[in-house]
Amino acid sequence: MSVSALTNINNVVQTALDNSRSPLKSVTDSGDSELFSALLGSAIDNIKTTNNYISDAENEELKLALGETENTHDLTIALQKASTALQYTVAIRDRFLEAYKEIMNMQI
Repeated sequence: MSVSALTNINNVVQTALDNSRSPLKSVTDSGDSELFSALLGSAIDNIKTTNNYISDAENEELKLALGETENTHDLTIALQKASTALQYTVAIRDRFLEAYKEIMNMQI
């Protein structure tokens, strides 16, 4: 999921919160929207970090392929960091989607 996709999700959720007919209007009044914004900002930072790890791993692969380095240790570490960060990001996305589906299935 890209940063622009998360930004679009944030805009959609914010529009829904601003809508006076929304059942979530009371959440905005209680100040929980700031908590949600902080949570979403943290998710975007997580995606940026994951993207940086993946870029680092790709750069290490290129260096090894071009013969600029023979150190496979750095490549292995970069690949493992990228893999772990991606797994974490996917797990967070899955939990977010589960929560969204649960909220959408709530009856008003």
